[in-house]
Amino acid sequence: MVRPVDELTQVDRPAWPGLREAIDASSSDVRVLPVERATGERVIERLQVTAASALGALALETGGILVDCGWLRILGGGADGLASLASANDLEAPTGDTQPPPALVVAWDVIGGRFAIDGGGLGVAAGQVCYFAPDSLRWEGLDLGHGDFVHAMVTGATSTFYDGLRWPGWEDDCEALALDHGFAQYPPPFSAEGQDPAQVSRRPVPITELFAFHDDAARQLGS
Repeated sequence: MVRPVDELTQVDRPAWPGLREAIDASSSDVRVLPVERATGERVIERLQVTAASALGALALETGGILVDCGWLRILGGGADGLASLASANDLEAPTGDTQPPPALVVAWDVIGGRFAIDGGGLGVAAGQVCYFAPDSLRWEGLDLGHGDFVHAMVTGATSTFYDGLRWPGWEDDCEALALDHGFAQYPPPFSAEGQDPAQVSRRPVPITELFAFHDDAARQLGS
């Protein structure tokens, strides 16, 4: 059964105030992108989750969240240059026959890493956020649900998570990067020669092109 927008948005305990509080208290560089109410409602309707969840709250209340000068892009209702949770996952208007996707992409980073909730298609654990790592070309479970993942990333977990994957001057590079682009690195991070990000070259490319490159490499290498 398709739940109407009012049922999804009018909840007793919305998740957004708690997320907003965590963001405001964070010492990390976190920017919340705005979204028009009607746009957020369309996205939450396609997700068919309520605003009591972090997923629904981000869709309804934000255009997305940028962490660490935009290094990490957490998806929400969509913004200029940044896909929404609905468009990133090709979600159409729900019908009575609509099934949850095998994996729901919820964030990505500038080096082409993707975060997704395992809906059964990633083979890790249903409901767990997983990371497709550009250096291993594999989906790896994070032992976190979506709400805990978002909270961790906006409150400083990125510094440890991306240890060894950043280069001198990455902050300025990320600030100048369009939201629909990422950095293609050569040699690529999954190669032996590409392990030191300070020693590789990089150029901006459309993020979808970077995803396709990593997916193709994973198929060829049997990852």
